[in-house]
Amino acid sequence: MIRSYKCSFCGHEIPRGKGMTFVKLDGTILRFCRKKCRVSMVDHKRNPRKLKWTEKYERKY
Repeated sequence: MIRSYKCSFCGHEIPRGKGMTFVKLDGTILRFCRKKCRVSMVDHKRNPRKLKWTEKYERKY
């Protein structure tokens, strides 16, 4: 069976054969659907719950 993954930052589904895997020094595996997500999380250390384009965005009505 083929396993599907979700992006560690935005929460979108990653198609098979696409995306990238980032392994931190402590052994944590992060999977990203595109470079935009990797740069936002790893380089800029942004919170995905504060960005409207992510599925993890909290709507405050």
